[in-house]
Amino acid sequence: MRDGRGDLLLRSSFGFDIHRKHNGEGLRLASGAPLETIAGEFAGGAYFLCAERNGRRPVVFASSEGEGGLLADDLAEALQIVIGLEWRDCLTFSGGGDVEVMQVSARHLQRSREKNNPGIDDEADQVAAALSLSVVPVADLVVRLHAAASKTDPD
Repeated sequence: MRDGRGDLLLRSSFGFDIHRKHNGEGLRLASGAPLETIAGEFAGGAYFLCAERNGRRPVVFASSEGEGGLLADDLAEALQIVIGLEWRDCLTFSGGGDVEVMQVSARHLQRSREKNNPGIDDEADQVAAALSLSVVPVADLVVRLHAAASKTDPD
């Protein structure tokens, strides 16, 4: 992100702060595999890259309370979820992992997000453009998030 605006938006609007890499230092997967901290978020959680798997480096998130799991199969997908979906709330209101309930929750959360921050979609577009990411519809992001959360395992 050449001008820093994308970095600022990623941090301030989407809670993905690449300057907070100290969060979660030394954490490992349940399998013992190391994690590489790539960003922190304002509540003390952190985003991590896992070891390469099938040519991709999965991204996991761990909250400051010790909860966490697989977010996406690679960094680009994780960032699409981070900027395009209220993903933590979507998981909270998932009805125990029911993708249909997640879809309904995501629609409600999206309306709330737009009401509370009318420029959030433009900000997401700016970050996506700065990172050469495609903007993915919320319904597709929910399917991706559900798939990732469903396959969280020790590795």
